[in-house]
Amino acid sequence: MSLSYRALALLLTYPTEATRALLPAAAAVLEDDARIPAPIRRSLVKLAEDIGAADLYETQERYVWLFDRTRSLSLNLYEHVHGESRDRGQAMVALLELYRSKGLELSANELPDHLPVFLEFLSTLPDDEAASLLGEGAHVLHAIGERLHKRQSPYRAVFGALTALAVDAADAEALASLMAEPDDNPDDLEAMDKLWAETAVSFGPSDVGCPKAEALVTAMNANPRPARPRAGATA
Repeated sequence: MSLSYRALALLLTYPTEATRALLPAAAAVLEDDARIPAPIRRSLVKLAEDIGAADLYETQERYVWLFDRTRSLSLNLYEHVHGESRDRGQAMVALLELYRSKGLELSANELPDHLPVFLEFLSTLPDDEAASLLGEGAHVLHAIGERLHKRQSPYRAVFGALTALAVDAADAEALASLMAEPDDNPDDLEAMDKLWAETAVSFGPSDVGCPKAEALVTAMNANPRPARPRAGATA
């Protein structure tokens, strides 16, 4: 089991004072993971430092602008694959059943395809199984990473790390299809007002088994992710 998934989930979580306090431990976990290329590890550490040191409200605004107000950067994975079709609901039911088969239950109204939740789930699995499941969505991860790269966003390092951890490369045809879709403009308020919003979940077993990151596990279990504001809010 790999704590790197949980550390990456933390970087993709709506920033609060509580989550920012955990970032140094998360950065240490990622810095030690040799599966992630060294340049990306350095970028992840810099991202963690940036989130931790910048003005909190500006950091929250940046997060909302990217991931809540820009549909093409949505952290709900199946939204990229199925949109709002019935297929998305069926896929989420299947994913929820997978969680339950491993003894995990979501609380509140969190969506099972929300990437930070999925990464926390992966952190409880054997490395090979986690990498295989991650690889199934490699085309989505790569597409989001490319869009963040075009925006010169430091968050692109998270998706570079996820691509490196996935056992399979992105399917070229599926990736090309995703990249052919319009990249949303968050200044289009009428379109952006239709975006999703959800309540955060308290999630994650504590038996991850990594002594160096014991503080991160304890702290994340003791401080569940707080609710994020609706799309468009900044605090």
